[in-house]
Amino acid sequence: MTESAIERLRFNDDGLIPAVVQDGRSGEVLMIAYMNRESLKKTLKKGETYFWSRSRQEMWHKGETSGNTQRVTEIRYDCDADALLVRVEQKGVACHTGEYSCFHRTLPGGDDTSAPGHASFGETLGVLARRIHQRNLDRPEGSYTAKLLKGGIDRILKKIGEESGEVIIAAKNHAPREITWEVADLMYHLLVMMEHEGIPLGDVGAVLQERVKDAHGDSRVPGT
Repeated sequence: MTESAIERLRFNDDGLIPAVVQDGRSGEVLMIAYMNRESLKKTLKKGETYFWSRSRQEMWHKGETSGNTQRVTEIRYDCDADALLVRVEQKGVACHTGEYSCFHRTLPGGDDTSAPGHASFGETLGVLARRIHQRNLDRPEGSYTAKLLKGGIDRILKKIGEESGEVIIAAKNHAPREITWEVADLMYHLLVMMEHEGIPLGDVGAVLQERVKDAHGDSRVPGT
């Protein structure tokens, strides 16, 4: 984001703009805070998040005392230019409660997918991708994921080939429960491969979003 882009932003009467912070790897929403021009410029300069505290009336550096800093990978602004999406690499946890995301509680009501503890498919993929990433960093003894990553790309691709075959067999047998299980296995191993190759889950999501847009038009899109 350039100086000219900052000038296009619409700060509120207090000189603030809301910033939604998102895990750039998993797509999880981590927190929401506010920035003013000064904190935004410092965020861009330092490459880590700085916000404006409305209660303390001062700028603060995320993770300055806890060590749970956020390395900025991208900043977007919305169509009205009055909100920011800050994509980051989160070190440690984002929430002061010790939870990874500040959005870890759910209001009751709605359908079953809104029930407490029931994560959406996208959220589940995001959490799994993050845990695979952590296994890659920590390489704990006895971890199957760490063993796969240590074995290298050939070992991972061999497992993807095996799991792909299992999906095909399950589908040929018209076995729904078996298909579900095997697809889950395949997706897990695909996430391990993406971690090995350094591909964030969000990048795949962006491609799928473009395909959703194209599917509403006349263009032919693979898989639609």
